[in-house]
Amino acid sequence: MGAGASIVKDLEGELEAGLGDLPESCVAEVLLHLHAPEICGAARLSRTFRAAASADFVWEAKLPENYAYLLELARAERSSCEKGRLCLKEVYFWLCRPNPLDGGNKIFWLEKNRGGICMSISSKGLLITGIDDRRYWNYVSTDESRFHEVAYLQQTWWFEVDGEVDFRFPAGTYSLFFRLHLGRPAKKFGRRICSSDHVHGWDIKPVQFQLSTLDGQNATSHCYLDEPGRWILYHAGDFVAENSNVSTKLKFSMTQIDCTHTKGGICIDSVLIYPKGFAHEKIFTCYS
Repeated sequence: MGAGASIVKDLEGELEAGLGDLPESCVAEVLLHLHAPEICGAARLSRTFRAAASADFVWEAKLPENYAYLLELARAERSSCEKGRLCLKEVYFWLCRPNPLDGGNKIFWLEKNRGGICMSISSKGLLITGIDDRRYWNYVSTDESRFHEVAYLQQTWWFEVDGEVDFRFPAGTYSLFFRLHLGRPAKKFGRRICSSDHVHGWDIKPVQFQLSTLDGQNATSHCYLDEPGRWILYHAGDFVAENSNVSTKLKFSMTQIDCTHTKGGICIDSVLIYPKGFAHEKIFTCYS
């Protein structure tokens, strides 16, 4: 729909003012109340809307307070030819890309609808007890992970996965999840299949999830793992980032160290950190 479609006629056939005649400053004030995809959609209405939708103050209101720090991290991994000056609209959509950290074992991105920062930590960015012993653990290639590879456990007595993050999260409350899959996903003749040959032991004792921050926040939860054949986000706990310009130092773990029985047949894809209330996959809430 363009400016012509927004112009109406009065009873005598005279042309009246339409959307294209609104002052750009008024349009920009309206756009401040929309989410980023809605702003981009509104830009197609007319030249005035298109100009207003590129205004820096509109996009500054959508960006996290510490966007300059986030952009510096994101650009550090890019080639020099991509490091010219960006308008704030370009900054917003640059941050919406998957931006790698720590050699690609971590990525962060801006959730484009709400503007919250998300992070994913691959299985190779975690400390997994016994991961180098191929009798028990293997890395498996799969297109079901954004990292294209997951850690697969055949069997173990002592199960422990640890990780940590030191990052300036924009102020707010965040939830931490482990993305897990019981059974080994694969494809056969182009169709997804799941092998449950090694799945055992997770219904005997619960897994314990823990997280803690340097400023004294702690969360502990327990969960029996079930529903083989699908990826599930297991909620480990929440934490609060008080100051966008101060690093949040976070430690987290997933353990089942009762050595009275073995357990196996699980894929560990990643740890995910989302703004509280945001998630796209099935979530399993654990108990304290």
